[in-house]
Amino acid sequence: QVQLVESGGGSVQAGGSLRLSCAASGSTIDGMRMAWFRQDPGKEREGVARISAGGSATYYADSVQGRFTISRDVAKNTLYLQMNNLKPEDTAMYYCAATYLGVERLGRPSDFTYWGQGAQVTVSS
Repeated sequence: QVQLVESGGGSVQAGGSLRLSCAASGSTIDGMRMAWFRQDPGKEREGVARISAGGSATYYADSVQGRFTISRDVAKNTLYLQMNNLKPEDTAMYYCAATYLGVERLGRPSDFTYWGQGAQVTVSS
């Protein structure tokens, strides 16, 4: 069973930065499509960023394009989300997700089989 463990969440002021980490176990991340989603209470879970199975392609939500970067370290079997110039609108619970199956663009929550526990990101103005 693939397990994903997130870390790096916290509270920052607008304009600040955070880096989320997603440590995977049970399988190498090389070969899995992986993504970050976020969700606020009462709202739908939305895709933030995704990286292809081979790591050669990335996809971003328009709202984070140019500010967030998804990356991976295969040797550490870890996925990252670097978040720069954070805005209050970025406040949400952030989830790491993975699947062996095909995904188009950012993908939908139902596309992903494995999920992390979530990391809270709070951005104050």
